[in-house]
Amino acid sequence: MQVLRETDWRERERAHEARARALTAGHRERRARGEAHPVEDFLWTYYSLKPSHLHRWHPGAGILLENAAADPGSPARRDWRFYGADGEGLYVDADALLGERGTTVGYIEGLLTATAARPARFGCFGLHEWAMVYKQQPTQVRHQNVPLRLANEEIDAVVDSHRISCTHFDAYRFFTPEAAPLNAEELTRATQVQREQPGCLHAGMDLYKWAGKLGPLIPGDLLLDTFELARDIREVDMQASPYDVSEYVGADGAPLVPIAIEGAAGKRQYVARQREFTRRGGELRRRIGSAIQVARRSRRLRSAPNTTASKVC
Repeated sequence: MQVLRETDWRERERAHEARARALTAGHRERRARGEAHPVEDFLWTYYSLKPSHLHRWHPGAGILLENAAADPGSPARRDWRFYGADGEGLYVDADALLGERGTTVGYIEGLLTATAARPARFGCFGLHEWAMVYKQQPTQVRHQNVPLRLANEEIDAVVDSHRISCTHFDAYRFFTPEAAPLNAEELTRATQVQREQPGCLHAGMDLYKWAGKLGPLIPGDLLLDTFELARDIREVDMQASPYDVSEYVGADGAPLVPIAIEGAAGKRQYVARQREFTRRGGELRRRIGSAIQVARRSRRLRSAPNTTASKVC
């Protein structure tokens, strides 16, 4: 393993916590006031990570934190799950984590590899959100606290005039019974690995979920990068939906202006954002895969005889 000097890892830990607190500040303040934000709240209700998970910094596998066993923090890092000690240093115990979660890690690795190998598709225009409202009465829609920007009959007409081509099962499973048969193909959990493709906004958002499930194998900066991507995608996902989210502000402090994908200009705007998210998601997908490979190498090296640590300046 590489050794990270105490002064270096403590500085990285402080910087990470400051960044994480800034990213979660809005949610924590709204929660204290009992105030909802139906766009960003999705990140805290649909996904299982809490602000405290984002605030905790991990170095990733293959790194020994100098003098971390004497960390007076509360709770002490030495008591964190999937950490091991080597003298006064602490490291992420990849052997223990892979031994307990090997099936999950293997599934994530296979899914991300298969997704990255496929060409991105850019013709869905976010119609999955429309398919979740299709043929419903106003009292039946999912987000009752957010008004629709079109009448239900107009929403149905938009769906009827487009080809629905969703490739993400966890979006498809919320389609209304009338909308599901309109999709280009039937999706199931069993075929998720065969259908996921990198242009899908929800596949990009889910990188945050997969990073969270990999726990301390994922370096802190990578986890926060996946959170930022998920947050940015969620905003566009709702801006392009049939809901009117204009009374809410995004991460940049500006109102969330609707993206009218029912028209040509809105489609162009949506695809431009989709392409940028695909680029960002591709890089994060690669980094998650690299973190898994580092963990696997770390596991093999620690089981080999005469393994030594090298100093990181």
